Amino acid sequence: MTPPLYIALRFLAHRKRAFILSLAGVVFGVAIFICTQAQTEGFAKHFIDSTLGSNGALILRSRLRAPFAGLLVEQRAANGKPNVNARRNTEGIINAREIMRVSRQFGNVASCSPVLRGSVSARAGFENATADLFGIDADTHLQTTDLAAQLVEGSFDDFRNSPTAVIAGSKLAETLGVGIGDALQILAPGGQYWRFNVAAIARSGVGVVDAGRVYCHARVAQTLLRKPYAASMIIYKLRDPGRAPALAEHFETLFQHDAQSWQEREEANLQLFLTLRMSAAITVSLIILLAGFGIFNVLTMSVLSKVKEIAILRSMGYRRGDISAIFLWQGAMIAAVGSLVGCIIGAALTWGVSRIPIRVRGLLYANHFLVAWDWHHYLWATLLALLAVFIASYVPARRAAALQPVATLRGSSA
Repeated sequence: MTPPLYIALRFLAHRKRAFILSLAGVVFGVAIFICTQAQTEGFAKHFIDSTLGSNGALILRSRLRAPFAGLLVEQRAANGKPNVNARRNTEGIINAREIMRVSRQFGNVASCSPVLRGSVSARAGFENATADLFGIDADTHLQTTDLAAQLVEGSFDDFRNSPTAVIAGSKLAETLGVGIGDALQILAPGGQYWRFNVAAIARSGVGVVDAGRVYCHARVAQTLLRKPYAASMIIYKLRDPGRAPALAEHFETLFQHDAQSWQEREEANLQLFLTLRMSAAITVSLIILLAGFGIFNVLTMSVLSKVKEIAILRSMGYRRGDISAIFLWQGAMIAAVGSLVGCIIGAALTWGVSRIPIRVRGLLYANHFLVAWDWHHYLWATLLALLAVFIASYVPARRAAALQPVATLRGSSA
């Protein structure tokens, strides 16, 4: 143990109450920072996982209305980038199988599935609702999405084996008052109702999906919607969803179809979650800042009360850097112990909050607080505490080092 560290421990031992109060401020700030970040990121992560499991990481749709000879033709503006402003889109994908075949050759593409989508009116008994009809290929859609895991009632095999079966979103089923085996009527564009049986009910966790989506077989949807094409979009499951924007841009050029990444699709919601995280971080950082002011006051008072001791140390040969180190060590010990204890309490608070029941039925579905366990929360909380304490310790340490030993021992103040 170095002499400055030993002396710093002795100084802290003489001001135990002030030390404990300063330590408590750091512990409380670190713990609350970790807990709030875990909550806000937990809800954001749940939303992202749910939307990826329902809508894929990338969607290819609407053909660009421009003549092209094959898959590799591209239109570019004068700056060399795709001419987005000049393009016009045409609904539907004609060559979906060929596009999917080429897409699977990309290393980031885990799987893809064609979907025929249309807005319809659903009726059950005396209840009516607007529904988002998804005509899917059962096998490829099962590989691309989390639909099988989202089923809360019924069986996917019952849906797969019956052309007149549908899977209804949980909120839509509640609105229409239907359950497994009940009849669900869908209004076709021609004005006639088609009768289906509810084979399963799915809950994705995304409010807009659960409130309006109905899955049926692709061939049935094509006949019902009277579409000349078998797919209106292709959804992709990616091994690295974070690279979806770059792949979407490449696919748009390659296939001459509009491509949209999940980041672009959910931009508004992602901005909302990011704003909440930043707001929580700024608010809690003020607690750590206040703890820093407390440490500043404690160390300043320590300097004033230890003037003679500091003068004696200087006269014994301690340099200014050694005197500064004594008070910086005090701050470092408060920061280290406070961060460690704060991280432990923060983890305990996060676990406790995750057990609190809550009913969320809006943008997403949750029955308890959602938290994310991420080591980055602990790293940022510790770095923030270290920075605040260092700033709070630096000024008193410099003041202590500036004291003149001769003048102090003669009874003068520096």
